[in-house]
Amino acid sequence: MSINLSVSSPSSVSSASSAPSVSSPQSIIRLRDASLKLGDRKLWQKLNLEVAPGEFLAVLGPNGSGKTSFLRVLLGLESLAHGAVMVADQPPRRGSEHIGYVPQQKGFDDSLPARGRDLVRFGLDGHRFGLGGGGAQRAKDAAAVAAVIREVGATAYADKPIGLLSGGEQQRLRVAQALLGRPKVLLCDEPLLSLDIAHQQAVSSLISRQRDRTDAAVVFVTHDINPILPYVDRVLYLVGERWAIGKPTDVLTSERLSELYNSRVDVLRVQGRIIVVGGDDPETMAPVHHHLDTHVDAQEGF
Repeated sequence: MSINLSVSSPSSVSSASSAPSVSSPQSIIRLRDASLKLGDRKLWQKLNLEVAPGEFLAVLGPNGSGKTSFLRVLLGLESLAHGAVMVADQPPRRGSEHIGYVPQQKGFDDSLPARGRDLVRFGLDGHRFGLGGGGAQRAKDAAAVAAVIREVGATAYADKPIGLLSGGEQQRLRVAQALLGRPKVLLCDEPLLSLDIAHQQAVSSLISRQRDRTDAAVVFVTHDINPILPYVDRVLYLVGERWAIGKPTDVLTSERLSELYNSRVDVLRVQGRIIVVGGDDPETMAPVHHHLDTHVDAQEGF
C-alpha cells in the first residue's frame, strides 16, 4: 500500500494533488474534495483520502477541528458541504452493518441492572433489543455474543452489572459490541479518555489485534497518540480548514505542524520521547497547547 503525505488548505489546493487516489477499488473509505461546515464555520476543506482494509488511521488535531465530525460524516450523521464520501462502496448511512463504533468511555450508574453481556448484545440490533425472536435465532445470537466476548477477553465479568465494572472492562465490552456484526470499518471516538495508562494500552492493543484478525479498517480519533503509536499506519491531522495526511514520521514534525498551524511549532526529542510545543504567542498557539501538551513516544526510526 502506497502512503503519501498531503497538506491542504483553501489557499494551497494544488498540494492536495499528492493525496492518495480516491478511486481505488481496494479502498474501504473514500473521500473526494470533501469539505465540512458547522453552521457558518468552515472546518476541513477539500479533503482527499482513501483508507484501505486493515489500515489503522489516527485522527489528531485541536478541539473544534472537526475530528468527531469526521466520524459523524462516516456514520451518516453529518452531511458534507461539498464533495463525496463512500464507505464500503456505499454512501454513509445510519445503522450501516459495515461500521462498528466505539465511543468515549463514560461510566454507568452503579444501580443499573443490565449486565455486560446485555451491553454487547445491544450491538446486534439496538432498535429491536429485548423483543426476542425465535428460539433458534436467540440461540444463534447468544452464541455470537459469547464468541465476541471471548475474543476481547471479557468472559470473566460479562455477567456482572455494567455499573460495577471498571472503565477498562466497560471499554472492552464496548469494543465487543462494535465487533459483533464483523464490521469492515471500526470507528473509535477517543475511546481511551478517562482510562489509566494500563487500560489505555490494553484497549489499544485489543483494537489492533481485532484489526489484524478481521482486516477491518480502524479510524481512531484521539488527543494523545502515545498509546496507539505502535499500531498507526497513517495520521490525519486536522487544524481549522487545513489538514495533513501521512506516516507519523512525516506529519509529526516541526515543519509540517508549523505549516498546519501557520505559526511556529517545535517537535522536540527528549529522553526518547517526542514533545510538541507551540510558539511564544499564546493567542495564536492556544490550539497547540490545548491539544498537544502531548508527549509522543519515539519509535525506532523516528
